[in-house]
Parts: sequence; structure tokens; C-alpha cells
Amino acid sequence: MSELLPNLLSPLMYMIPILIAVAFFTLIERKILGYMQLRKGPNIIGPYGLLQPMADGVKLFTKEPVYPTNSSPTLFMLAPTLALLLALSIWLPLPMPFPLADLNLGLLFLISISSLTVYSIIWSGWSSNSKYALMGALRAVAQTISYEVTLGIILISMVLFSGGFNMQTFMMTQEPMFLAFSSWPLMMMWYISTLAETNRSPFDLTEGESELVSGFNVEYAAGPFALLFLAEYTNILMMNMITVIMFLNSSPTNNSPGLLTMLLTMKTMLLATGFLWVRASYPRFRYDQLMLLLWKNFLPITLALCLWHTSMLTAFTGLPPMP
Repeated sequence: MSELLPNLLSPLMYMIPILIAVAFFTLIERKILGYMQLRKGPNIIGPYGLLQPMADGVKLFTKEPVYPTNSSPTLFMLAPTLALLLALSIWLPLPMPFPLADLNLGLLFLISISSLTVYSIIWSGWSSNSKYALMGALRAVAQTISYEVTLGIILISMVLFSGGFNMQTFMMTQEPMFLAFSSWPLMMMWYISTLAETNRSPFDLTEGESELVSGFNVEYAAGPFALLFLAEYTNILMMNMITVIMFLNSSPTNNSPGLLTMLLTMKTMLLATGFLWVRASYPRFRYDQLMLLLWKNFLPITLALCLWHTSMLTAFTGLPPMP
């Protein structure tokens, strides 16, 4: 029993700070959007509204959950649980600055788990047995699967830069210089694609209030809705941390793990604040514009850059790129 206790506590010590960060990230979003729209935002619950996330959590998890009469109860409850479980599982190989699981193929694990989140979306819309939820789920799945193509190709290009699928190699590769300077077009396309992948404005067509009234989660309330909400914001922080690790993360050997963690957190929050700035600044895309941006713009450019990096690596080394 004494040997199992550390193995059980390590994941909890990772998950609890992530969930706390998600809770206060929602407060930061409401505050930033409030000041950008010339209003105060939450400022009643606690000093400066700092206890607002706790009040929201208590309200959501103490309300009575509502189940549609014709819904499939098992899938209806399983979908939010799966969404949060997958969102937390993706953090396993991320170096912060040390990973919970040091995987040699950490990037492949990341791609695989992020692809499974599509199932939680389609289950939540299908199990509701509502045509509005189903339409929102189908739009969400089409958008998510489409932008994963670009994200996967960009990851392959970055693997060619770093020389491996291990997340730690990105830290060692960027000791002389951030990869953002040598591959800034990839970083820009990656950042925009993460906006679409996490269903954030201006790509929030899956939850477009004016068209679909919250889309695939329209039938959810109370605790299950809170789980979907937590999963979405966990994915936002996770995607921004991956952006920092791949493009903006250096690890000088003379720095302490605490300092590296603080720098990683600050860069992640800076990029996450960019998500909020974009939401306050840009209107929602039409669905045809969303797909046109990916299939006619991002996909050809990322394919060309990936082939260019492969040819340059082969020309300079005289060997085929390592798998």
C-alpha cells in the first residue's frame, strides 16, 4: 500500500493545479472581456471578484442535472466524463519542466489522445436525441478533424527540426534560439489552428449562440455541463503550453526547475491571453470561410514547408530523416 500511494498521488498533484488554473482562467477571461467592453466584469463575490470561480463551481455542481426524456442516459453522462478525462490525460507527457510520464513518443501520444476528444463531442450531441445538438456535434467534428490535419503536418515539421518525438528534445533544441524565429510561419498557422481546434472565437461555430444556441452541449446543465466547460478550458491551456514547448521554450542548464516552471507558466498565460484578445476583437467566421482557410490556404502551405524541411534535412545530412 505504501508503494502504491506515491503512484496515486503524482497524477493528483498534476490534475489539481490544472483544474485550479482552469477555474481562475475563466475569471481572467471574464475580467479581460469586461474591461475591453468598458465594464467591470465579476467584482461582487470576494475581493475584486476573486471568489467567483468557487461560486460558479458550487452553483453548477449543486444544481439538479436535467436529462432529456428521449436521451441515452449512459452516453449522455459518459461524454462529459470522457471529455475531461482526455483533456487531463494529454498533460502526461508535457515537461513542466519534468513530465509525469517520460514517453519517447510523447507527440504521438498527444495526437492520439486529442483525436479521441472527437468522440466525446459526437456522443454528447447524439445521445441528447436532439436535432439541434446533433447538428452542432456534426459541425464540431468536421471542424476538429479538418484542423487536426494541419496540426499533424506542423508537428511533423517540428519533429524534423528537433530530431525526435520526445517533448524534452524541444527544450534541448531551443537552447541556442527559439524555434519561433526560424519557423514563424508554422507558429502562426499552428496558433490559428489551435483556436479552431479548441472551438474558440472566431472559430466557435460549434457553439455559435446566434445559430445553434450552444451547439452540441445545448441539452446539458449543472454538473455535466461543468465537466464539458472544464474540458474545453483545459484544452485551451494545454494547447498554449504545447505552443510554448515547441516554439518558445529554452532550458539553460544553470536554471532551477522552479524558474523554468515559472517561465513556462508565464509564456503559456501570455499566449492564452491572446485567445481572449482575439475573442474580444474578431467576429465569427462563416462555415465556408472556416473550411476555405484550412483546405485552400493552410494545408498547401504546411505541406510545402514540410516537404522543404525534409528535402533540406536530406540534402545537408545525406541521410533520410529519422522516424
